[in-house]
Formats: sequence, C-alpha cells, structure tokens
Amino acid sequence: MNVLEDVLFPVVDEMNQNMADSHRLSRSADAILFGEEGALDSMQLVSFVVAVEDSLFDLTGSEVVLADEKAMSRRNSPFRSLAALAEYIDELLAS
Repeated sequence: MNVLEDVLFPVVDEMNQNMADSHRLSRSADAILFGEEGALDSMQLVSFVVAVEDSLFDLTGSEVVLADEKAMSRRNSPFRSLAALAEYIDELLAS
C-alpha cells in the first residue's frame, strides 16, 4: 500500500472541502501539517488524525492509533509533514 496515495491524499482532499482556499493542504509529501508553518490548527489536526485512522481501518481492518505516547515522544513529530506521517504509518503497519 502506498500510504500517501491510498490514505493521506484522499483525507487531504476530504479536509480541503471544508477549508478556505488560503488554508488548504497541499497534495504534496512536503506539505506541512502542524506547527508554525502548518496548514492545520489543533482541532483540524485532531480531525485529520481521526480521518486517517478511519481510512487505515477501512483499508487494512486493523486499528491504528497515531496520536499516542510513542508518537508524541519522538524527536521529530510524525505530524510535521505528510511524508513524515506516511513514514510513521509505514512503521506502525510493519510492526
């Protein structure tokens, strides 16, 4: 499974339907999700994470928790970009 194409980009498209043009997420691996340059505020990030978890469940049948102690304790946040999140999801799915 290509996490960016199969999971994250469809969720980006879904989120963008409810966002102003100036705040939309880019369909790019380098898109910054959260933080100083990020497109999402904290509530939008929570919605995004829940939508990604739901999509992963629909595609894999497995419950995947993205926002847990493991994710929050990482030196580099998996929520800094779509590429970082895709990499983190790949790690979770492989374990």
